[in-house]
Amino acid sequence: MTQEQATATPVLDLVTKMTADSIEASTLDPATLMLVRLAALVSVDAPPVSYLVNIGAAGDLGFGEEEVRGVLSAIAPIVGTARVRGEQHRGGAWARRRGHRTRKDVGE
Repeated sequence: MTQEQATATPVLDLVTKMTADSIEASTLDPATLMLVRLAALVSVDAPPVSYLVNIGAAGDLGFGEEEVRGVLSAIAPIVGTARVRGEQHRGGAWARRRGHRTRKDVGE
């Protein structure tokens, strides 16, 4: 790799490229793919950078906190409630950062 090819975020760039390649190779529709990817991230206790890449892409497709909550509710019996509870908190914070209103924001 030449000096011009190097970036300030090589690991994030690699993860982003791997994600794009995976999306391109999948036969799932974009919405289903994002739901499956989110479930997989929770199941392997993925680090925050993985959520940033995938939840950002899901948000671009119009996903909000309700869809994230739906995935977490569906997989809780399988991966365990402690793991899901942590991800639910991260999902709500993500939604608020993207400008989405959450149940917490509307007093539910």
